[in-house]
Amino acid sequence: MKTIAKILVVDDEPDILELARLMLESQGYMVATESSGEDALRSVDADRPDLVLLDAVMPGLSGLDVCRRLKRGKETRGIPVVMFTALGPEVDLMLAEGEKADGYILKPFTRKQLLDKVENLLDQV
Repeated sequence: MKTIAKILVVDDEPDILELARLMLESQGYMVATESSGEDALRSVDADRPDLVLLDAVMPGLSGLDVCRRLKRGKETRGIPVVMFTALGPEVDLMLAEGEKADGYILKPFTRKQLLDKVENLLDQV
């Protein structure tokens, strides 16, 4: 029997958080949401997710900073990170090798785009 994946969704836009949460929960995923980079890191430490969906640009600690910290961390580097971004893969230019996200979803995104990316990455873990 396949275990239910835990996904952390991080975005400072409440509408995006709610939309992603509903889409993922409809597929049976356990979803936690956070609206800041600082809260995202605390959440990862408290309850390790199987995958993180992360807005690249947020006030305070940006998604880029959170991704960088997760990929540098011994305990967290194996967690797949998908960035929500209007920039697309160009966001990679802002991250060093070894700190890059595992995937990208362009905003605005469709249900199919979100679920395909999540399922593909979770299948690789």
